[in-house]
Amino acid sequence: MTFSLARPGLAGDWLGRPLRAFLTGLMLLAGLILLAACANLGSLFAARAADRSREIALRLALGSSPARILRQLFTEAVLISMMGGAVGLWGSVASLRGLSVWQPLPTAPLQIPVNADANVYGVALLLSLASGFLSGVVPVRQVLHTDPYQVIKSGSTGTVVRRITVRDLLLVAQVAICAVLVTSSLVAVRGLVRSLHSNFGFEPRSAILVETALSMAGYSGDGVSAMQKRMIDALETIPGVQSVGSVDRLPLYYGANSTHIFTDDTSDLRPANAAAEVMVYRISPEYFDAARTTLLAGRTFTWHDDKNSPRVSVVNREFASKIFGSASNAIGNYYKAKDGSRIRVVGMVEDGKYASLAEDPQPAMFYPFLQMPSSETSLVVRSNGDPQQVAAAIKNTVQDLDAGLPFTIRTWSQELESALFPSRMATLSLGVLGVMGAMLSVTGIFGMAAYSVSKRLKELGIRMALGAQRKEVLQAALGRAFKLLAFGSVAGLLLGILASRVLASIVYQATSRDPLVLAGVVLAMALLGLLATWIPARRALSIDPAILLREE
Repeated sequence: MTFSLARPGLAGDWLGRPLRAFLTGLMLLAGLILLAACANLGSLFAARAADRSREIALRLALGSSPARILRQLFTEAVLISMMGGAVGLWGSVASLRGLSVWQPLPTAPLQIPVNADANVYGVALLLSLASGFLSGVVPVRQVLHTDPYQVIKSGSTGTVVRRITVRDLLLVAQVAICAVLVTSSLVAVRGLVRSLHSNFGFEPRSAILVETALSMAGYSGDGVSAMQKRMIDALETIPGVQSVGSVDRLPLYYGANSTHIFTDDTSDLRPANAAAEVMVYRISPEYFDAARTTLLAGRTFTWHDDKNSPRVSVVNREFASKIFGSASNAIGNYYKAKDGSRIRVVGMVEDGKYASLAEDPQPAMFYPFLQMPSSETSLVVRSNGDPQQVAAAIKNTVQDLDAGLPFTIRTWSQELESALFPSRMATLSLGVLGVMGAMLSVTGIFGMAAYSVSKRLKELGIRMALGAQRKEVLQAALGRAFKLLAFGSVAGLLLGILASRVLASIVYQATSRDPLVLAGVVLAMALLGLLATWIPARRALSIDPAILLREE
Protein backbone atom coordinates (compact mmCIF):
# COMPACT_ATOMS: atom_id res chain seq x y z
CA MET A 1 0.00 0.00 0.00
CA THR A 2 1.28 3.46 -0.87
CA PHE A 3 0.63 6.74 0.91
CA SER A 4 0.99 10.31 -0.27
CA LEU A 5 1.30 13.47 1.79
CA ALA A 6 -0.77 16.53 0.97
CA ARG A 7 0.17 20.07 1.81
CA PRO A 8 -1.44 21.45 4.98
CA GLY A 9 -4.19 23.92 4.46
CA LEU A 10 -7.69 24.91 5.31
CA ALA A 11 -10.48 22.37 5.39
CA GLY A 12 -11.85 23.95 2.25
CA ASP A 13 -8.74 22.85 0.34
CA TRP A 14 -9.83 19.23 0.47
CA LEU A 15 -13.55 19.44 1.20
CA GLY A 16 -14.21 21.51 -1.89
CA ARG A 17 -15.63 24.79 -3.07
CA PRO A 18 -19.14 24.30 -1.60
CA LEU A 19 -17.74 24.18 1.94
CA ARG A 20 -15.66 27.29 1.38
CA ALA A 21 -18.73 29.10 0.08
CA PHE A 22 -20.76 27.89 3.05
CA LEU A 23 -18.12 28.99 5.59
CA THR A 24 -17.84 32.36 3.87
CA GLY A 25 -21.59 32.73 4.11
CA LEU A 26 -21.52 31.84 7.82
CA MET A 27 -18.86 34.47 8.52
CA LEU A 28 -20.89 37.05 6.58
CA LEU A 29 -24.04 36.17 8.49
CA ALA A 30 -22.13 36.38 11.79
CA GLY A 31 -20.97 39.90 10.89
CA LEU A 32 -24.49 40.91 9.88
CA ILE A 33 -25.83 39.54 13.16
CA LEU A 34 -23.31 41.69 15.04
CA LEU A 35 -24.48 44.76 13.13
CA ALA A 36 -28.08 43.82 13.85
CA ALA A 37 -27.23 43.58 17.55
CA CYS A 38 -25.75 47.08 17.42
CA ALA A 39 -28.88 48.36 15.71
CA ASN A 40 -31.04 46.66 18.35
CA LEU A 41 -29.12 48.25 21.21
CA GLY A 42 -29.32 51.60 19.46
CA SER A 43 -33.11 51.28 19.14
CA LEU A 44 -33.41 50.31 22.79
CA PHE A 45 -31.21 53.23 23.83
CA ALA A 46 -33.33 55.55 21.68
CA ALA A 47 -36.51 54.25 23.34
CA ARG A 48 -34.88 54.67 26.76
CA ALA A 49 -33.81 58.20 25.89
CA ALA A 50 -37.40 58.96 24.83
CA ASP A 51 -38.67 57.66 28.17
CA ARG A 52 -36.05 59.81 29.95
CA SER A 53 -36.77 62.87 27.82
CA ARG A 54 -38.10 64.90 30.78
CA GLU A 55 -35.04 63.99 32.88
CA ILE A 56 -32.67 64.98 30.05
CA ALA A 57 -34.60 68.22 29.48
CA LEU A 58 -34.41 69.16 33.17
CA ARG A 59 -30.67 68.50 33.24
CA LEU A 60 -30.19 70.65 30.15
CA ALA A 61 -32.36 73.41 31.63
CA LEU A 62 -30.30 73.33 34.85
CA GLY A 63 -27.09 73.92 32.90
CA SER A 64 -25.79 70.47 32.09
CA SER A 65 -24.00 70.33 28.75
CA PRO A 66 -25.17 67.97 25.97
CA ALA A 67 -21.64 66.52 25.88
CA ARG A 68 -21.93 65.38 29.50
CA ILE A 69 -25.28 63.69 28.85
CA LEU A 70 -23.92 62.03 25.73
CA ARG A 71 -20.89 60.88 27.68
CA GLN A 72 -23.20 59.18 30.15
CA LEU A 73 -25.16 57.49 27.33
CA PHE A 74 -21.95 56.34 25.64
CA THR A 75 -20.64 55.00 28.95
CA GLU A 76 -23.80 53.00 29.49
CA ALA A 77 -23.66 51.61 25.94
CA VAL A 78 -19.97 50.64 26.20
CA LEU A 79 -20.43 49.03 29.61
CA ILE A 80 -23.34 46.94 28.36
CA SER A 81 -21.35 45.99 25.24
CA MET A 82 -18.28 45.07 27.30
CA MET A 83 -20.33 42.89 29.63
CA GLY A 84 -21.92 41.16 26.66
CA GLY A 85 -18.51 40.73 25.04
CA ALA A 86 -17.10 39.19 28.24
CA VAL A 87 -19.97 36.70 28.45
CA GLY A 88 -19.61 35.88 24.75
CA LEU A 89 -15.84 35.43 25.06
CA TRP A 90 -16.29 33.13 28.03
CA GLY A 91 -18.79 31.04 26.07
CA SER A 92 -16.46 30.97 23.05
CA VAL A 93 -13.50 29.76 25.12
CA ALA A 94 -15.65 27.01 26.66
CA SER A 95 -16.87 26.00 23.18
CA LEU A 96 -13.33 25.96 21.79
CA ARG A 97 -12.17 23.68 24.58
CA GLY A 98 -14.95 21.27 23.71
CA LEU A 99 -14.06 21.44 20.01
CA SER A 100 -10.41 20.67 20.80
CA VAL A 101 -11.32 17.23 22.16
CA TRP A 102 -14.27 16.57 19.88
CA GLN A 103 -13.95 13.67 17.45
CA PRO A 104 -17.04 13.78 15.22
CA LEU A 105 -15.90 11.22 12.64
CA PRO A 106 -15.43 7.66 13.92
CA THR A 107 -13.53 6.73 10.76
CA ALA A 108 -11.09 9.64 11.09
CA PRO A 109 -10.13 10.16 14.77
CA LEU A 110 -8.54 13.56 14.24
CA GLN A 111 -7.81 15.93 17.11
CA ILE A 112 -7.13 19.55 16.22
CA PRO A 113 -6.42 21.85 19.20
CA VAL A 114 -8.39 25.09 18.92
CA ASN A 115 -7.39 27.54 21.62
CA ALA A 116 -7.94 31.26 22.06
CA ASP A 117 -4.82 33.45 22.03
CA ALA A 118 -4.01 37.14 22.48
CA ASN A 119 -5.29 37.94 18.99
CA VAL A 120 -8.69 36.47 19.79
CA TYR A 121 -8.96 38.48 23.02
CA GLY A 122 -7.86 41.62 21.19
CA VAL A 123 -10.43 41.18 18.44
CA ALA A 124 -13.15 40.51 21.05
CA LEU A 125 -12.19 43.71 22.89
CA LEU A 126 -12.23 45.80 19.72
CA LEU A 127 -15.57 44.35 18.60
CA SER A 128 -17.09 45.06 22.02
CA LEU A 129 -15.85 48.67 22.00
CA ALA A 130 -17.00 49.20 18.41
CA SER A 131 -20.40 47.68 19.19
CA GLY A 132 -20.84 49.93 22.22
CA PHE A 133 -19.83 52.99 20.21
CA LEU A 134 -22.21 52.16 17.33
CA SER A 135 -25.04 51.53 19.77
CA GLY A 136 -24.45 54.80 21.61
CA VAL A 137 -24.40 56.84 18.41
CA VAL A 138 -28.11 56.26 17.69
CA PRO A 139 -29.64 58.59 20.36
CA VAL A 140 -27.04 61.37 19.77
CA ARG A 141 -29.18 63.34 17.33
CA GLN A 142 -32.17 62.89 19.60
CA VAL A 143 -30.34 64.46 22.56
CA LEU A 144 -28.70 67.26 20.58
CA HIS A 145 -32.03 68.40 19.14
CA THR A 146 -33.90 68.31 22.45
CA ASP A 147 -35.77 71.54 23.30
CA PRO A 148 -35.91 71.64 27.13
CA TYR A 149 -38.79 74.12 27.20
CA GLN A 150 -40.93 72.06 24.81
CA VAL A 151 -40.20 68.76 26.58
CA ILE A 152 -40.92 70.14 30.08
CA LYS A 153 -44.13 71.66 28.79
CA SER A 154 -45.47 68.74 26.76
CA GLY A 155 -43.41 65.72 27.87
CA SER A 156 -42.30 64.87 24.35
CA THR A 157 -38.97 65.01 22.60
CA GLY A 158 -40.58 66.28 19.42
CA THR A 159 -43.14 65.45 16.79
CA VAL A 160 -43.77 62.01 15.41
CA VAL A 161 -41.56 61.28 12.44
CA ARG A 162 -43.38 59.74 9.49
CA ARG A 163 -40.54 59.51 7.01
CA ILE A 164 -38.28 56.46 6.70
CA THR A 165 -35.27 56.74 8.98
CA VAL A 166 -31.94 54.92 9.13
CA ARG A 167 -33.24 53.07 12.18
CA ASP A 168 -36.16 51.77 10.08
CA LEU A 169 -33.78 50.54 7.39
CA LEU A 170 -31.63 48.81 10.01
CA LEU A 171 -34.70 47.10 11.44
CA VAL A 172 -35.77 45.91 7.99
CA ALA A 173 -32.21 44.62 7.40
CA GLN A 174 -32.07 42.65 10.65
CA VAL A 175 -35.54 41.19 10.10
CA ALA A 176 -34.41 40.16 6.61
CA ILE A 177 -31.29 38.53 8.12
CA CYS A 178 -33.50 36.67 10.57
CA ALA A 179 -35.78 35.50 7.74
CA VAL A 180 -32.74 34.32 5.76
CA LEU A 181 -31.50 32.33 8.74
CA VAL A 182 -34.93 30.88 9.51
CA THR A 183 -35.41 29.90 5.85
CA SER A 184 -31.95 28.32 5.61
CA SER A 185 -32.41 26.50 8.91
CA LEU A 186 -35.75 25.02 7.88
CA VAL A 187 -34.35 24.04 4.47
CA ALA A 188 -31.38 22.34 6.13
CA VAL A 189 -33.55 20.52 8.66
CA ARG A 190 -35.93 19.28 5.97
CA GLY A 191 -33.01 18.17 3.83
CA LEU A 192 -31.42 16.32 6.73
CA VAL A 193 -34.68 14.56 7.56
CA ARG A 194 -35.03 13.48 3.93
CA SER A 195 -31.44 12.27 3.80
CA LEU A 196 -32.03 9.96 6.77
CA HIS A 197 -34.88 8.27 4.88
CA SER A 198 -33.48 8.34 1.35
CA ASN A 199 -32.39 5.64 -1.02
CA PHE A 200 -28.59 5.71 -1.33
CA GLY A 201 -28.45 2.74 -3.68
CA PHE A 202 -27.70 0.53 -0.66
CA GLU A 203 -29.27 -0.18 2.72
CA PRO A 204 -26.97 0.61 5.67
CA ARG A 205 -29.28 -0.74 8.38
CA SER A 206 -28.66 -4.28 9.65
CA ALA A 207 -25.28 -4.38 7.89
CA ILE A 208 -21.84 -4.72 9.50
CA LEU A 209 -18.64 -3.71 7.72
CA VAL A 210 -15.32 -5.50 7.99
CA GLU A 211 -12.53 -3.43 6.42
CA THR A 212 -9.01 -4.68 5.85
CA ALA A 213 -6.00 -4.24 3.56
CA LEU A 214 -4.72 -7.66 2.58
CA SER A 215 -1.46 -6.26 1.20
CA MET A 216 -0.48 -5.16 4.70
CA ALA A 217 -0.69 -8.80 5.80
CA GLY A 218 1.54 -9.98 2.94
CA TYR A 219 -1.09 -11.11 0.43
CA SER A 220 -0.45 -10.43 -3.25
CA GLY A 221 -1.38 -11.74 -6.69
CA ASP A 222 -3.85 -14.61 -6.74
CA GLY A 223 -3.52 -14.93 -2.97
CA VAL A 224 -5.62 -11.79 -2.54
CA SER A 225 -8.68 -13.20 -4.31
CA ALA A 226 -8.24 -16.55 -2.61
CA MET A 227 -8.19 -14.94 0.85
CA GLN A 228 -11.23 -12.82 0.02
CA LYS A 229 -13.12 -15.96 -1.00
CA ARG A 230 -12.10 -17.72 2.22
CA MET A 231 -13.29 -14.78 4.33
CA ILE A 232 -16.66 -14.65 2.56
CA ASP A 233 -17.21 -18.39 2.94
CA ALA A 234 -16.22 -18.31 6.62
CA LEU A 235 -18.42 -15.34 7.53
CA GLU A 236 -21.45 -16.88 5.79
CA THR A 237 -21.36 -19.75 8.32
CA ILE A 238 -21.95 -17.41 11.31
CA PRO A 239 -25.45 -17.87 12.79
CA GLY A 240 -27.74 -14.96 11.85
CA VAL A 241 -25.74 -13.93 8.79
CA GLN A 242 -27.88 -13.73 5.67
CA SER A 243 -25.33 -12.75 3.04
CA VAL A 244 -21.74 -11.52 2.72
CA GLY A 245 -20.34 -9.42 -0.11
CA SER A 246 -16.99 -7.78 -0.83
CA VAL A 247 -16.20 -4.41 -2.43
CA ASP A 248 -12.86 -2.66 -2.82
CA ARG A 249 -14.13 0.79 -1.75
CA LEU A 250 -17.41 1.51 -0.02
CA PRO A 251 -19.74 4.09 -1.58
CA LEU A 252 -19.49 7.52 0.08
CA TYR A 253 -16.17 6.49 1.68
CA TYR A 254 -13.67 8.99 0.22
CA GLY A 255 -15.43 8.66 -3.11
CA ALA A 256 -14.49 5.98 -5.57
CA ASN A 257 -11.91 5.19 -8.22
CA SER A 258 -12.89 6.60 -11.60
CA THR A 259 -11.72 5.89 -15.12
CA HIS A 260 -12.51 6.84 -18.69
CA ILE A 261 -14.52 4.47 -20.84
CA PHE A 262 -15.17 4.55 -24.58
CA THR A 263 -17.91 3.43 -26.92
CA ASP A 264 -17.36 0.13 -28.69
CA ASP A 265 -16.72 1.78 -32.08
CA THR A 266 -14.01 4.16 -30.75
CA SER A 267 -10.52 3.37 -32.02
CA ASP A 268 -8.59 6.38 -30.71
CA LEU A 269 -8.55 5.80 -26.94
CA ARG A 270 -7.22 9.17 -25.86
CA PRO A 271 -8.97 10.76 -22.85
CA ALA A 272 -10.37 13.50 -25.07
CA ASN A 273 -12.39 10.86 -26.95
CA ALA A 274 -13.80 9.22 -23.82
CA ALA A 275 -17.55 8.74 -23.66
CA ALA A 276 -17.63 9.37 -19.90
CA GLU A 277 -15.66 9.25 -16.68
CA VAL A 278 -17.18 6.46 -14.61
CA MET A 279 -16.98 5.30 -10.98
CA VAL A 280 -15.40 1.85 -10.71
CA TYR A 281 -16.00 -0.81 -8.07
CA ARG A 282 -14.66 -4.36 -7.78
CA ILE A 283 -17.14 -6.62 -6.06
CA SER A 284 -17.88 -10.24 -5.21
CA PRO A 285 -20.93 -12.05 -6.63
CA GLU A 286 -22.97 -11.60 -3.41
CA TYR A 287 -22.27 -7.89 -2.93
CA PHE A 288 -25.54 -6.58 -4.40
CA ASP A 289 -27.52 -8.96 -2.19
CA ALA A 290 -25.57 -7.97 0.93
CA ALA A 291 -25.79 -4.23 0.15
CA ARG A 292 -29.48 -4.51 -0.83
CA THR A 293 -28.76 -2.88 -4.19
CA THR A 294 -31.66 -3.59 -6.55
CA LEU A 295 -30.87 -5.47 -9.76
CA LEU A 296 -33.07 -3.90 -12.46
CA ALA A 297 -32.18 -6.04 -15.46
CA GLY A 298 -29.86 -8.86 -16.52
CA ARG A 299 -27.86 -10.86 -14.02
CA THR A 300 -25.26 -10.32 -11.32
CA PHE A 301 -21.85 -11.98 -11.18
CA THR A 302 -21.05 -15.61 -10.40
CA TRP A 303 -17.87 -17.29 -9.22
CA HIS A 304 -17.34 -18.39 -12.84
CA ASP A 305 -16.68 -14.77 -13.88
CA ASP A 306 -12.92 -15.07 -13.38
CA LYS A 307 -9.76 -14.39 -15.39
CA ASN A 308 -10.48 -17.30 -17.73
CA SER A 309 -13.88 -15.97 -18.81
CA PRO A 310 -14.76 -12.96 -20.99
CA ARG A 311 -14.73 -9.62 -19.21
CA VAL A 312 -18.14 -8.52 -17.97
CA SER A 313 -19.59 -5.73 -15.90
CA VAL A 314 -22.77 -4.57 -14.22
CA VAL A 315 -23.64 -0.89 -14.70
CA ASN A 316 -26.10 1.48 -13.08
CA ARG A 317 -29.05 3.12 -14.81
CA GLU A 318 -27.18 6.43 -15.35
CA PHE A 319 -24.36 4.58 -17.12
CA ALA A 320 -26.82 2.76 -19.37
CA SER A 321 -28.65 5.96 -20.32
CA LYS A 322 -25.48 7.98 -20.89
CA ILE A 323 -23.49 5.43 -22.88
CA PHE A 324 -26.15 3.38 -24.66
CA GLY A 325 -28.96 5.93 -24.91
CA SER A 326 -31.45 3.92 -22.85
CA ALA A 327 -31.51 1.28 -20.17
CA SER A 328 -33.00 -1.33 -22.51
CA ASN A 329 -30.05 -1.08 -24.91
CA ALA A 330 -27.36 -1.71 -22.29
CA ILE A 331 -27.76 -5.43 -21.55
CA GLY A 332 -25.60 -7.50 -23.90
CA ASN A 333 -23.81 -4.54 -25.48
CA TYR A 334 -20.11 -3.72 -25.24
CA TYR A 335 -17.94 -0.75 -24.37
CA LYS A 336 -14.18 -0.33 -24.19
CA ALA A 337 -11.88 0.26 -21.23
CA LYS A 338 -8.90 2.60 -21.56
CA ASP A 339 -6.62 -0.42 -22.20
CA GLY A 340 -8.71 -1.28 -25.28
CA SER A 341 -10.39 -4.40 -23.89
CA ARG A 342 -14.06 -4.93 -24.76
CA ILE A 343 -16.37 -5.38 -21.80
CA ARG A 344 -19.86 -6.82 -22.04
CA VAL A 345 -22.69 -5.46 -19.90
CA VAL A 346 -24.53 -8.36 -18.25
CA GLY A 347 -26.65 -6.51 -15.68
CA MET A 348 -28.02 -3.16 -14.60
CA VAL A 349 -28.63 -1.91 -11.03
CA GLU A 350 -30.28 1.14 -9.54
CA ASP A 351 -28.47 4.47 -9.27
CA GLY A 352 -26.87 5.38 -5.97
CA LYS A 353 -24.65 7.84 -4.15
CA TYR A 354 -20.96 7.20 -4.68
CA ALA A 355 -18.75 10.22 -3.92
CA SER A 356 -21.07 12.50 -1.90
CA LEU A 357 -24.70 12.80 -0.92
CA ALA A 358 -25.09 16.12 -2.75
CA GLU A 359 -23.78 14.84 -6.10
CA ASP A 360 -25.82 14.65 -9.27
CA PRO A 361 -26.53 11.14 -10.67
CA GLN A 362 -23.19 9.60 -11.60
CA PRO A 363 -22.46 6.70 -13.98
CA ALA A 364 -20.95 3.71 -12.22
CA MET A 365 -19.81 0.23 -13.21
CA PHE A 366 -19.00 -2.87 -11.20
CA TYR A 367 -16.40 -5.49 -12.10
CA PRO A 368 -16.06 -8.99 -10.63
CA PHE A 369 -13.06 -8.95 -8.31
CA LEU A 370 -11.88 -12.29 -9.75
CA GLN A 371 -11.25 -10.47 -13.06
CA MET A 372 -9.85 -7.26 -11.51
CA PRO A 373 -8.35 -8.11 -8.10
CA SER A 374 -7.81 -5.44 -5.43
CA SER A 375 -6.12 -5.82 -2.05
CA GLU A 376 -8.47 -3.19 -0.56
CA THR A 377 -11.33 -5.16 0.92
CA SER A 378 -14.53 -4.13 2.65
CA LEU A 379 -16.87 -6.96 3.56
CA VAL A 380 -20.58 -6.20 3.92
CA VAL A 381 -22.17 -8.66 6.35
CA ARG A 382 -25.97 -8.62 6.28
CA SER A 383 -27.53 -10.22 9.35
CA ASN A 384 -30.76 -10.39 11.31
CA GLY A 385 -29.11 -11.04 14.67
CA ASP A 386 -27.83 -8.85 17.48
CA PRO A 387 -25.11 -6.57 16.03
CA GLN A 388 -22.79 -6.93 19.03
CA GLN A 389 -22.97 -10.72 19.03
CA VAL A 390 -22.50 -10.88 15.26
CA ALA A 391 -19.54 -8.47 15.48
CA ALA A 392 -17.90 -10.63 18.17
CA ALA A 393 -18.39 -13.74 16.03
CA ILE A 394 -16.93 -11.93 12.99
CA LYS A 395 -13.87 -10.92 14.99
CA ASN A 396 -13.21 -14.48 16.14
CA THR A 397 -13.76 -15.87 12.64
CA VAL A 398 -11.34 -13.44 10.97
CA GLN A 399 -8.68 -14.01 13.62
CA ASP A 400 -9.01 -17.76 13.13
CA LEU A 401 -8.36 -17.29 9.41
CA ASP A 402 -5.25 -15.11 9.92
CA ALA A 403 -4.24 -13.77 13.32
CA GLY A 404 -1.94 -11.20 11.72
CA LEU A 405 -4.60 -9.64 9.47
CA PRO A 406 -5.45 -6.01 10.45
CA PHE A 407 -9.14 -5.21 10.26
CA THR A 408 -11.85 -2.96 11.71
CA ILE A 409 -15.49 -3.79 12.45
CA ARG A 410 -18.36 -1.32 12.63
CA THR A 411 -21.91 -0.97 11.42
CA TRP A 412 -22.66 0.61 8.07
CA SER A 413 -24.85 3.18 9.81
CA GLN A 414 -21.79 4.33 11.78
CA GLU A 415 -19.83 4.53 8.55
CA LEU A 416 -22.55 6.70 7.04
CA GLU A 417 -22.10 9.24 9.83
CA SER A 418 -19.06 10.58 7.97
CA ALA A 419 -21.11 11.25 4.84
CA LEU A 420 -23.89 12.90 6.85
CA PHE A 421 -21.45 14.99 8.91
CA PRO A 422 -21.48 18.08 6.59
CA SER A 423 -25.28 18.08 6.47
CA ARG A 424 -25.61 17.84 10.24
CA MET A 425 -23.00 20.49 10.94
CA ALA A 426 -24.58 22.85 8.41
CA THR A 427 -27.98 22.28 10.02
CA LEU A 428 -26.57 22.83 13.51
CA SER A 429 -24.68 25.99 12.51
CA LEU A 430 -27.67 27.51 10.75
CA GLY A 431 -29.90 26.50 13.66
CA VAL A 432 -27.69 28.34 16.15
CA LEU A 433 -27.49 31.42 13.94
CA GLY A 434 -31.23 31.19 13.33
CA VAL A 435 -31.96 31.27 17.06
CA MET A 436 -29.61 34.24 17.47
CA GLY A 437 -31.21 36.01 14.54
CA ALA A 438 -34.69 35.37 15.96
CA MET A 439 -33.65 36.77 19.35
CA LEU A 440 -32.20 39.86 17.71
CA SER A 441 -35.29 40.38 15.58
CA VAL A 442 -37.52 40.12 18.63
CA THR A 443 -35.45 42.73 20.48
CA GLY A 444 -35.25 44.92 17.37
CA ILE A 445 -38.99 44.91 16.76
CA PHE A 446 -39.56 45.37 20.50
CA GLY A 447 -37.22 48.38 20.51
CA MET A 448 -38.97 49.88 17.51
CA ALA A 449 -42.44 49.33 18.98
CA ALA A 450 -41.41 50.56 22.43
CA TYR A 451 -39.85 53.67 20.92
CA SER A 452 -42.98 54.35 18.87
CA VAL A 453 -45.23 53.99 21.91
CA SER A 454 -42.93 56.19 24.04
CA LYS A 455 -42.93 58.94 21.40
CA ARG A 456 -46.70 58.90 20.96
CA LEU A 457 -48.04 58.43 24.48
CA LYS A 458 -49.96 61.72 24.53
CA GLU A 459 -51.27 61.24 21.00
CA LEU A 460 -52.52 57.78 21.94
CA GLY A 461 -54.06 59.20 25.12
CA ILE A 462 -55.92 61.83 23.14
CA ARG A 463 -57.11 59.19 20.67
CA MET A 464 -58.46 57.08 23.53
CA ALA A 465 -60.08 60.13 25.18
CA LEU A 466 -61.88 60.89 21.92
CA GLY A 467 -63.28 57.37 21.79
CA ALA A 468 -60.79 55.47 19.58
CA GLN A 469 -61.22 51.70 19.60
CA ARG A 470 -58.50 49.38 20.91
CA LYS A 471 -57.84 48.12 17.37
CA GLU A 472 -57.28 51.67 16.12
CA VAL A 473 -54.93 52.46 19.01
CA LEU A 474 -52.87 49.34 18.29
CA GLN A 475 -52.74 50.18 14.58
CA ALA A 476 -51.53 53.71 15.33
CA ALA A 477 -48.94 52.53 17.85
CA LEU A 478 -47.63 49.38 16.16
CA GLY A 479 -48.64 49.66 12.51
CA ARG A 480 -45.23 50.99 11.46
CA ALA A 481 -43.41 48.16 13.24
CA PHE A 482 -45.59 45.51 11.57
CA LYS A 483 -45.07 47.08 8.12
CA LEU A 484 -41.30 47.00 8.61
CA LEU A 485 -41.59 43.39 9.82
CA ALA A 486 -43.53 42.44 6.69
CA PHE A 487 -41.06 44.14 4.33
CA GLY A 488 -38.07 42.57 6.05
CA SER A 489 -39.66 39.11 6.13
CA VAL A 490 -40.47 39.14 2.41
CA ALA A 491 -36.98 40.34 1.50
CA GLY A 492 -35.37 37.77 3.80
CA LEU A 493 -37.51 34.94 2.43
CA LEU A 494 -36.45 35.76 -1.15
CA LEU A 495 -32.79 35.99 -0.14
CA GLY A 496 -33.10 32.75 1.84
CA ILE A 497 -34.45 30.94 -1.22
CA LEU A 498 -31.46 32.16 -3.25
CA ALA A 499 -29.02 31.22 -0.46
CA SER A 500 -30.48 27.71 -0.35
CA ARG A 501 -28.81 26.98 -3.68
CA VAL A 502 -25.43 27.09 -1.93
CA LEU A 503 -26.87 25.07 0.95
CA ALA A 504 -28.05 22.36 -1.46
CA SER A 505 -24.42 21.55 -2.29
CA ILE A 506 -23.75 20.82 1.41
CA VAL A 507 -27.02 19.34 2.70
CA TYR A 508 -28.39 16.38 0.75
CA GLN A 509 -31.89 16.98 -0.69
CA ALA A 510 -32.06 20.52 0.69
CA THR A 511 -34.55 22.52 -1.34
CA SER A 512 -36.37 25.79 -0.72
CA ARG A 513 -39.25 24.77 -3.01
CA ASP A 514 -41.01 23.10 -0.13
CA PRO A 515 -44.48 24.26 1.02
CA LEU A 516 -43.65 23.30 4.61
CA VAL A 517 -40.53 25.49 4.55
CA LEU A 518 -42.43 28.49 3.16
CA ALA A 519 -45.29 28.03 5.61
CA GLY A 520 -42.81 27.57 8.46
CA VAL A 521 -41.01 30.82 7.64
CA VAL A 522 -44.27 32.80 7.49
CA LEU A 523 -45.48 31.29 10.77
CA ALA A 524 -42.13 31.82 12.51
CA MET A 525 -41.88 35.47 11.50
CA ALA A 526 -45.50 36.10 12.52
CA LEU A 527 -44.89 34.55 15.94
CA LEU A 528 -41.72 36.60 16.36
CA GLY A 529 -43.67 39.77 15.53
CA LEU A 530 -46.42 38.96 18.02
CA LEU A 531 -43.87 38.11 20.72
CA ALA A 532 -41.89 41.29 20.14
CA THR A 533 -44.92 43.62 20.19
CA TRP A 534 -46.73 42.02 23.12
CA ILE A 535 -45.29 44.27 25.85
CA PRO A 536 -45.52 47.55 23.85
CA ALA A 537 -49.10 46.65 22.89
CA ARG A 538 -50.07 46.12 26.52
CA ARG A 539 -48.44 49.43 27.42
CA ALA A 540 -50.35 51.23 24.67
CA LEU A 541 -53.66 49.73 25.75
CA SER A 542 -53.05 50.52 29.44
CA ILE A 543 -52.74 54.30 28.84
CA ASP A 544 -54.95 56.37 31.13
CA PRO A 545 -55.95 59.48 29.15
CA ALA A 546 -56.84 61.43 32.30
CA ILE A 547 -53.36 61.07 33.78
CA LEU A 548 -51.62 61.98 30.53
CA LEU A 549 -53.81 65.03 29.88
CA ARG A 550 -53.28 66.35 33.42
CA GLU A 551 -49.56 66.58 32.64
CA GLU A 552 -50.24 69.33 30.07
